[in-house]
Amino acid sequence: MPSFEPVIGLEVHAQLLTASKIFCGCSTRFGDSPNTHVCPVCLGLPGALPVLNARAVEHAVRTALALHCTIQPVSVFARKQYFYPDLPKGYQITQYDRPLAVDGWIETPSEGGARRVGIARIHLEEDAGKSVHDAAGDADLTRLDFNRSGVALVEIVTRPDLRSAAEAAECFSRLRETLVAIGVTDGNMEEGSLRCDANVSVRPAGGAGGVKVEVKNLNSFRHLQRALAHEIARQVETLEAGGHVVAETRLFDPASGRTAALRGKEEAHDYRYVPEPDLPPLVLDEAWIEAVGATLAELPDARRDRLARQYGLTEYDAEVLTKRFRGAADYFEATVREGAPPKAAANWILGEIGRALNEQGAHDIAAVSGRVPPARLAGLVRLVEDGRVSGPAAKDVFLHMLATGLGAAEIADREGLVRLDDEAALSQAVRAVVAVNPKAVADYRAGKRKAFGFLVGQAMKATGGRADPERLARLLEAALAEPPS
Repeated sequence: MPSFEPVIGLEVHAQLLTASKIFCGCSTRFGDSPNTHVCPVCLGLPGALPVLNARAVEHAVRTALALHCTIQPVSVFARKQYFYPDLPKGYQITQYDRPLAVDGWIETPSEGGARRVGIARIHLEEDAGKSVHDAAGDADLTRLDFNRSGVALVEIVTRPDLRSAAEAAECFSRLRETLVAIGVTDGNMEEGSLRCDANVSVRPAGGAGGVKVEVKNLNSFRHLQRALAHEIARQVETLEAGGHVVAETRLFDPASGRTAALRGKEEAHDYRYVPEPDLPPLVLDEAWIEAVGATLAELPDARRDRLARQYGLTEYDAEVLTKRFRGAADYFEATVREGAPPKAAANWILGEIGRALNEQGAHDIAAVSGRVPPARLAGLVRLVEDGRVSGPAAKDVFLHMLATGLGAAEIADREGLVRLDDEAALSQAVRAVVAVNPKAVADYRAGKRKAFGFLVGQAMKATGGRADPERLARLLEAALAEPPS
């Protein structure tokens, strides 16, 4: 029985950060009432003519440059013709045989170390509308919302260079990270700003390619990995049983972890591509492309290397700063410029700020930075570094900063969180803790070191978290060394 290996390629669709749609002036704002951002163009009414959005082209060029593609000086729009209820024109304006850019790559981790995954093409197109099934609790009712119809998309098609479900998920993650870093999409998969289709086949190890199956509309890294893992196993099981894999399009059900057939796999001729008669060829000037390239933000891999080198961060900290929350690396560098030590600033962003963002379900540092801008976080870090506020008290100060938007020093003074330095008061607190915890004291004197940590915690509690834990520990050791009365 031969062993099999998967062959995987991705098609990533990213909504571009434009204020208006790709061929009309309708708003792209998400979450508004259905069918409030529509016009004759994006509704496909007879006689309506498309006009190309220049910002969408700029974002697509920026994407191509970030992914090391060759940008074609002339590209052509085409009509991809198929029927679907939320595609009002009966065709989608996209690019086919003459796309915007070709032959790029992205570096992605794999079991054998980092390697390049080829980018076959990048092209511009418009999004379809949205079908809302089981609307208003009626299982037989489907409503159509055309607010998304005509939103600008860039489609990135990788070469079939991926060899595992985990590798494909990591490649998708790296693509998202790059697109968000250069500011062309918000990458919000929950809102549908970023979606992925995966093409997967299995073949005898080292042999010829198998039959390609497409898994559609995957909107999370985990779903992509689970869908591919199931699909690879399904195809291998089919072949090992002597069956044949059918070329088809399948959907992934997250609840069951399985893929299910949707329809037969379309080929290019099924879409009857024809040049779009209402749009001229897109001609790009080399000098303009260079000018767009000059505005390209630092790419994630390069930034990780620089953050680690410039600020002495670990590779892990540098990676999380550039990957977990949008804008976190910018916020970190701004905080350091305001005077915070780099490691302390990173610890706060990865710790308390990350926790606050997770509690809000937020993906962008802006959800915190409005209340706690970099200068104020730097002020809090300095209070801790200067010894005016203890670590535990600083966390309380931070929560007050989030709630009020006030500065750290003002809150620490107002809430009585400035570090307690009075030696007599600290000694009194320690002796009180020793007096009311005889069992822990006896355990400590019997050699149970865990009891000491408990006593330090009680002393910190007694001082309202305002004392220096190391100083309390020294005083506690001295008190415990005294003979029992």
